[in-house]
Amino acid sequence: MLGKKIRVLVVDDALLFREKLVFELGKDPNIEIVGTATDAYMARDKIIDLEPDVMTLDVQLPKMNGIEFLRRLMPQYPMPVVVVSSISESVFDALNAGAVDFVAKPDATTGRTVETFVSELVIKIKIASTAKVGHFKKEIKSPELLSQKLNINSNNKIVAIGSSTGGTEALFSVIKMFPRDMPGTIIVQHMPPVFTKMFADRLNNSCLVEVKEAQDGDRIYPGRVLIAPGDYHMIVRKNGTIFTVQILEGEKVSGHCPSVDVLFDSVADKVGENAVGVILTGMGSDGANGLLKMRSKGARTIGQDEESCIVYGMPKVAYEIGAVEKQVPLDKVTQTIFSMLSINK
Repeated sequence: MLGKKIRVLVVDDALLFREKLVFELGKDPNIEIVGTATDAYMARDKIIDLEPDVMTLDVQLPKMNGIEFLRRLMPQYPMPVVVVSSISESVFDALNAGAVDFVAKPDATTGRTVETFVSELVIKIKIASTAKVGHFKKEIKSPELLSQKLNINSNNKIVAIGSSTGGTEALFSVIKMFPRDMPGTIIVQHMPPVFTKMFADRLNNSCLVEVKEAQDGDRIYPGRVLIAPGDYHMIVRKNGTIFTVQILEGEKVSGHCPSVDVLFDSVADKVGENAVGVILTGMGSDGANGLLKMRSKGARTIGQDEESCIVYGMPKVAYEIGAVEKQVPLDKVTQTIFSMLSINK
């Protein structure tokens, strides 16, 4: 990375962890730690005084927790925030409140080391520094307005979606409008293990369709959404008229495991013209080549537009290589999927 350093404010109430964080992040030549804070009130003052580019924020803080702080901060002073959290569903509340991304703290029970944690945090700070924040939450039509029955044969159709940074909120915006007879949907969202199940369960409790973390051999059928588990690739298998998913261990592909490219490649091969592929917000290029392959096999393809993306990376690359048939704002993605499914009967 060239140019000026990314100015970072570190907010954490644990002295030893905060000092370790400052020391480790300070090793990166592209990052400058401009200050630290131990609670939300101190953080607010430091933000005004120091004008950092990115803030790392612990969820568990004294006086006011990090989520409440985000809810109050973002409407008044939108800025890129990377949440630092223990393994907890609270990270999704933080993302909903406006955080760009999260990193799980080191945890002996899961084998997450300090080195792994710092490496991930550095990457996500750099991504966050490029993210658009504060103005991306548009009013989405209520699920009832779009939850009509689809006039298609849902049994032989599959929707495949890939997303990364900013994807949790984008996916919720899309899936909450799915009707109960929605064709089977398979998703890769870049996310660590454990959190993928939490995310799937959270969606399942908020949507009309069934949403679950995929297990090896799970069937794909109307009304079901399967999300690839963290650290595993997911591909489509076909046996006669039955579609299932296979969960595979493997090296990172296009920089990720699970990889959107791996999923989309299998959809292109097994589903072909009966699929709709969607690529949403995220850094990098994962999914672009797979989406192009889907389109070459007759699938309909959609990319999220730049204005509504938190990070216009994956959809941008996909659009530039000709993989995207139609580029639309986030609040038009679901309706566009419906239209493509209806036309491509």
